[in-house]
Amino acid sequence: MSVLEIKDLHASVILDDETTKPILKGVNLTINAGEVHAIMGPNGSGKSTLASTIAGHPKFQVDSGSVTLDGQNVLEMSVDERARAGLFLAMQYPVEIPGVTTSNFLRSAKTAIDGEAPSLRTWTKDMKASMEKLKIDPAMIQRNVNEGFSGGEKKRHEILQLELLRPKIALLDETDSGLDVDALKVVSEGVNRALTEQNTGIMLITHYTRILRYIKPQFVHVFADGRIVDEGGPELADRLEEEGYDRYMSVAK
Repeated sequence: MSVLEIKDLHASVILDDETTKPILKGVNLTINAGEVHAIMGPNGSGKSTLASTIAGHPKFQVDSGSVTLDGQNVLEMSVDERARAGLFLAMQYPVEIPGVTTSNFLRSAKTAIDGEAPSLRTWTKDMKASMEKLKIDPAMIQRNVNEGFSGGEKKRHEILQLELLRPKIALLDETDSGLDVDALKVVSEGVNRALTEQNTGIMLITHYTRILRYIKPQFVHVFADGRIVDEGGPELADRLEEEGYDRYMSVAK
């Protein structure tokens, strides 16, 4: 069973003038395979920084602490090594890649992750099956990655990657952002398939509880001022929806 362990993680953002600003201030979190951990909190609390730091975004500098995946030191790995080790990041704002078709992108990613190209027959079958489940227009596969995609199409494409790449741990950064109710249901069903069929561990970053109606977390963590300030089960998310985050702002200071 895979496990991601984050211990006393401190990290800073590297600003345009090369100075740094502390964002993460001692994060402790353990995610096991098959678990859903919802990370909730106000804007600017450091939730996206946590996901980006784990994934190896060069904009963020680790100051101290550790991140391990199945005992391996994630912080010593390059971004591609982290992906091959089993980490996956669904970005809050997926980027466009002009000149690269979605079809080529997906197969190249799968080849890089597995170390060998998938059988074309099996790959085509798996890709079509996942696209049908996610209600993705077959024509999208020949379009350039995220170029001209709607918000919903971009998020469905992220979950398509999740299903095809089969990571051990998935970091989902506001996957519900910009989705209407129908798209939210489809995307949530994709995440749930990764949970049940692939036993993927999920770190789900969100502001709102609506996605938690479809993806049920075992654990809810409240993030404020760069660290976890409260933890609980699904009932904590319900309380946050009623009360908001004001009660945690004084705790974070």
